[in-house]
Amino acid sequence: MLLFLLLLAAGYSKAQQRNDPFNGIMDEKVLTVLRLLSHQQGRGSIMASDGRLLYDLILEKDYKRGLEIGTSNGYSGLWIGMALKHNNGELVTLEINPRIAYEAKDNFTKAGLDQVIEVRTANALEEIPNVPGTFDFVFIDALQTDYYKYLKLVRNRVVENGAITAHDVISRAEVLSDFLNDIQNDPGLETVIHNVSQWGMSVSIVKTE
Repeated sequence: MLLFLLLLAAGYSKAQQRNDPFNGIMDEKVLTVLRLLSHQQGRGSIMASDGRLLYDLILEKDYKRGLEIGTSNGYSGLWIGMALKHNNGELVTLEINPRIAYEAKDNFTKAGLDQVIEVRTANALEEIPNVPGTFDFVFIDALQTDYYKYLKLVRNRVVENGAITAHDVISRAEVLSDFLNDIQNDPGLETVIHNVSQWGMSVSIVKTE
C-alpha cells in the first residue's frame, strides 16, 4: 500500500508564496481578474493558495495539455490556464451549468486566456470520452459523489509523470472515500495531500515504469 502523505503548507512552498499566492505572478491581465474574483470567492471556487499550488506544479513539470472537470466561474482555470500559456499548452474545461460556463468564458476573455482555454458546456461524465487524446494534467473539482467515476474515466489517459489533482479532499474526505482509497492504493500513482487551504488538494503523479 502506498504511503498516503499529508504535507503541511510549510513543506509545499516558500513562505512568501504562502503569505501572498500572487507573489511573482507577472501576467498582469490574468492577475487583475484573479484579484477581482478573489474578493468574490464562494460558489465552490478554490482558494488562491490552492491555485498557486496548481500553477507551480504545471510550471515545474512543464505540463502542456490539461483537463479541468468543473469550471465554476473560471477561477481555478485562470491559474491553470496561465501556467499552461507559459508552457505553450492548452486547457479543456468542462462545466454543466450554461450560465456559469458563460461567466467563466467572459473571465477567460478578460484575462487574455480565451485562446488557451476551451470551455465545453456539458456533463463531464458524458463529455470526457469526447475529448480526444491524452493529458499530462487533470484537475477535478465538481460533484464530489462522482469523483471516483471521473478518476476511472481519466486514469489511463494521463501520461507517465502526469498529474491527477483534486480539490476538497480534506474537507469532504468522508464523501470521497472511494476516490481517496483508489488513489492511495493504485500502485501506478504516487499521491500527496496538501493542506495549503482547509479544503485540501490531492496531487497524484503517474509513475514511470
